[in-house]
Amino acid sequence: MISRCSVLMLLAILTVPPAYAQAGDDWPAWGHDPGGQRFSPLSMIDRGNVRSLKVAWTFHTGDAYQPKDSKPTAFEATPIYVDGTLYLSTPLGRVIALDPVTGRQRWAYDPKIDKDAGYGDYASRGVSTWKSPAGQRRIFMATIDAHLIALDAATGKPCADFGDNGVIDLRRGLRIPVPAGRYADYEETSPPAIIGGTVVVGSGIADNNLVSAPSGEVRGFDAVTGRLKWTWDPIPQDPKDPGAKTWKNGGARITGAANAWSVIAADPERGLVFVPTGSPSPDYYGGERLGDDLYANSVVALRADTGERVWSFQTVHHDLWDYDVASPPVLFEVHRDGKTIPAVGAGSKTGNFFILDRLTGKPVFGVEERPVPKSDVPGEAAALTQPFPLMPRPLAPQTLDVNAIQGSEADRKWCREEIAKLRSEGIFTPPSVRGSLVVPGNIGGMAWGGAAYDPTHRLLLIPVNNLAAEVRLIPRANFESENEANGRDLSGGWEFARQTGTPYGMARRLLRAPGGWPCTPPPWGTLSALDADTGAVKWTVPIGQLPAMGPAPAPPTPYGSIALGGPIVTAGGLVFMAGTLDPALRAFDVVTGQELWKGDLPTSARSMPMTFRGPDGKQYVVISAGGHGLPVAPLGDSVIAFTLGP
Repeated sequence: MISRCSVLMLLAILTVPPAYAQAGDDWPAWGHDPGGQRFSPLSMIDRGNVRSLKVAWTFHTGDAYQPKDSKPTAFEATPIYVDGTLYLSTPLGRVIALDPVTGRQRWAYDPKIDKDAGYGDYASRGVSTWKSPAGQRRIFMATIDAHLIALDAATGKPCADFGDNGVIDLRRGLRIPVPAGRYADYEETSPPAIIGGTVVVGSGIADNNLVSAPSGEVRGFDAVTGRLKWTWDPIPQDPKDPGAKTWKNGGARITGAANAWSVIAADPERGLVFVPTGSPSPDYYGGERLGDDLYANSVVALRADTGERVWSFQTVHHDLWDYDVASPPVLFEVHRDGKTIPAVGAGSKTGNFFILDRLTGKPVFGVEERPVPKSDVPGEAAALTQPFPLMPRPLAPQTLDVNAIQGSEADRKWCREEIAKLRSEGIFTPPSVRGSLVVPGNIGGMAWGGAAYDPTHRLLLIPVNNLAAEVRLIPRANFESENEANGRDLSGGWEFARQTGTPYGMARRLLRAPGGWPCTPPPWGTLSALDADTGAVKWTVPIGQLPAMGPAPAPPTPYGSIALGGPIVTAGGLVFMAGTLDPALRAFDVVTGQELWKGDLPTSARSMPMTFRGPDGKQYVVISAGGHGLPVAPLGDSVIAFTLGP
């Protein structure tokens, strides 16, 4: 008997249908379209009436969870909307279908993951969908425990003809396998990219545990059968590969990670996927992987049907700072000198935003290699230069002015004294045994929230964090005695990591004064509008408010908040964004950056919103609010829909 999920004949293998429906009412992919522009053509909610937005419904997933000895869940999902149904995922791997008008559950699928495995980033940012030539729709989910699952969109039942009864174990077949007993070292947090009949997945790999971390292959699977079509390793294993010469002393054979944990973008017209890669393992010592380390910390264009590399552009050479390409690539067009250039934009945790020709990977506005500080750690050899775009300018400060630090006099004094102890030579100051100031810190610059693009105004909307960190390398003989804390938190605690296989362990912390305010001049979080045709910054505004996180009072609103979530933009002239530590969804004027509306949430939203027009004719804006796992932003499980009030 043929299952409902079966795709008739083999046409799906031979035919390349449009990746997603183009109807403006829908939100059919994580970034609305395969290229991740996050632009909705809906304009029922606009600058004139946005203040009338009211809560239409709230749904509780029931999946907020705090394991006993590890990180809590992070509800980061952005729902998709197709065929009159909302689909979303939870950190526990469940997929839920909701009625878009009432918020009532239509079905739910539970993969029954091990909730207490100790996941490093206990999150799922969403699901993806694909419709066969025969008209059968599937929902694809990549779970935190690294399984790719295909579900029937109408029923939520696994597709029996895909993989093993609808499931593929993504931990199988890696160049460097997941260590026994450490299955949480290899995760999936982002929705798959789907292009034609191929499902493309990256991976999330635990940072800083060991040199030989699991390998970070990107893989393409047949959307019908789940058959593996291709594998691409961001660490080149073929000595004939152009990138192989950038790995010295056999480092490519033993090094893992360099994985693509953020969202992968696709260009169906050209049959390309654009892969954002992270740092090789471990992040803060590269003596076992000397060289520039291509294709880590890069944007890489692959052919979606074969996995062949078309081009690559490296944003950081020989990364020693956890400066992943965390932001999803965004596809758009640059109009310059009478020409229309298909482009891809990529933001780095460095605060640099690179605009590249989508066909060649060449910088549209130019890039300059500039000298950067040398390492003083035995066995390490930092890159002598790093790439800086000529346009746009850095969107995050890359140096720290101690005289501009805010807070009480006692806190400012504490910050100045702590910073004076550190090696501090601006961005790309290498980690040191003494301790180094890292500006921007490891949450960015540009985090996974990424950029939105408004094709009407030709503007890129980019959120940026501004929070410095301290990093220390600890000689192996001293590591155990200094390792008195585990697990980073935003209250200023230290994170210790072994970096097994190197001579040094690592300790890092976000620099915050005893009173609670950051040792970084504000604003600590901003939203900027960038002219896509020139690279010029049109406006920058603080976003959100950092709550009180110590004895000091809450900072004033103009100081902003770090944000872990991105913006969307609509034809109504609005930019919607949450992600900040305060519990709010905001709407901004796309032309001026003025905040026009703020909607209260039950807790902070560590996610990106979306919008759609429901079957009742109303436009809705939906956000997942799950908190940041802090006392000021407690765990939650809410999905909230807003629409215009009477």
